[in-house]
Amino acid sequence: MMIGACRAWAGVLLAVAAALWSGVGSAFGADIVQEEIRYEHDGLELTGVVFYDRSRTGRLPGVLVVHEWWGLNRFAKERAEALAELGYLAFACDMYGIDEPVTTPDEAQALAMPLYQDPELFRGRAAAGLEALRRHPRADMTKTAAIGYCFGGAAVLELARSGTDLAAVVSFHGSLSTTMPAEPGQVRARVLVCNGAADPLVPMRDRQSFIEEMESANADYQFVEFGRAVHSFTNRDAGEVGIPGVAYHERSDRRSWALMRHWLEDAFDGR
Repeated sequence: MMIGACRAWAGVLLAVAAALWSGVGSAFGADIVQEEIRYEHDGLELTGVVFYDRSRTGRLPGVLVVHEWWGLNRFAKERAEALAELGYLAFACDMYGIDEPVTTPDEAQALAMPLYQDPELFRGRAAAGLEALRRHPRADMTKTAAIGYCFGGAAVLELARSGTDLAAVVSFHGSLSTTMPAEPGQVRARVLVCNGAADPLVPMRDRQSFIEEMESANADYQFVEFGRAVHSFTNRDAGEVGIPGVAYHERSDRRSWALMRHWLEDAFDGR
């Protein structure tokens, strides 16, 4: 019943998807600044990239962008730049502290698994990126959110579970399981999960457990399934890796971005 209600809510939003979708690319009148930021977590040096529109004045709502398990690559930076074009201060953080993103599943798994297996470390690493964002002189510290893709989706959900002070989190095709579920009243952020209905890497039992967890925690959340979409449905290069059940799905990418835009606007406006 809960998923059905979410699908109905999504249907209303999709009626305005064309107006909300901006895509990745330069917006008219935008003057996007890109700055490299060095920070650390537990002695590990990390390097992220912040994007914002110089033509906008004053402090800007901040959005943390957490990358897929490949590391801080072009895809994560493009998403951060697209958020900057919408008027946000977007920080593509670094969860690994490596010089270049990796390109093989074995390399990615070796980097991601220590974080997946240690929720406290996972949360702390993501929180370090959030603090780096909040320290930026253009950041409005009263308005911050976090989005993530795959591995990054799991990361932002861990931030929400830990009670991090965020207006909103959005997970795109992220892992839903955890060994440290949220306690009642602990989730402060509004949580949006965009999941591929045909994703074989997110089992049905994990989907149901996540919904039960959010219900038990009394969280403000929506869980939206995108028909025919599999894992990594937002990344145009997803299918090139050759992993079964991993592929791009243009409609779901476009529609989930529109939902994210609405979710952030509502959260930052306090509606």
